[in-house]
Amino acid sequence: MVQPDRHTPSARFTALTWARDRFEGSLAQSFLARLKALDFADQAMLFGGGLLVSLLPFVILLSAFASQRVDDDIALRLGLNHQAAGIVDELFTNAPAVLNAATATSLVFLIAGMLAVASSLQQIYEKVFHQAHRGIRDLYRLLAWTVLLCLTIALDSWAERPVSSAGAGGWLAPLVTVAIMTPFFWWTMRFLLAGRVRWSTLLPSAVATGVFYGGLGVFSRFYFSATIVSDSKTYGTIGAIFGIMTWFIAIGAVIILGAVAGAVWNERRPRKPARVATKPPVAPQAG
Repeated sequence: MVQPDRHTPSARFTALTWARDRFEGSLAQSFLARLKALDFADQAMLFGGGLLVSLLPFVILLSAFASQRVDDDIALRLGLNHQAAGIVDELFTNAPAVLNAATATSLVFLIAGMLAVASSLQQIYEKVFHQAHRGIRDLYRLLAWTVLLCLTIALDSWAERPVSSAGAGGWLAPLVTVAIMTPFFWWTMRFLLAGRVRWSTLLPSAVATGVFYGGLGVFSRFYFSATIVSDSKTYGTIGAIFGIMTWFIAIGAVIILGAVAGAVWNERRPRKPARVATKPPVAPQAG
């Protein structure tokens, strides 16, 4: 008896039908549908671009006042080798900042840009967790989040630097980042959502974001050194900006992916049926 070929059109059609049936209603479909509803690619690029034009100059200015070099932190976070780190080093100068009218004006605009980034992140979380936008009422929250973000970045750099210089630091540093950034993103979601979503509901998204952020650190060690070196040969030293811009966009993607992944998982996990309170049976009274 002749056996039908597994690669016949009917067999391929059956395989596609099976794959479609498995995909419909699955966790993956819900995840992709939520990303599409959020305009994932546009949001990631807009948020990453906002970080590039606001956070990076803001940190550079603060580092100049503190007489510290920001390029060392960038090289550390991107996992750059010696050659790529040298290229990034040429982008920044180590001149101390002088407080004058121009510097004060720049600082005001940079703070305004950071508030816009915080507002953008707040709106992303509101869309993910189906909450109404609070607008200007949360201005103080946006400012407080900006301050804590800078402190968290400083803490992460301080904790990651000695680990990275150790023998196995290349693999331990992302774990340090996960341990620091997961609580930060957990608090960020709760704070920017004004406490309208429970801590337990936000935890899966915080864990997913922290793990994705640590994974980005591992990926950076394999990608950005070669990219920055290649771009510098093509465009000169300024070519390193393209690699840094890609890194900020990747951060935006990680934040959105983590929030959506945790929200979809939390919505689809099985719920325990609520217990129905029952009254104890009443003993019959004696006649």
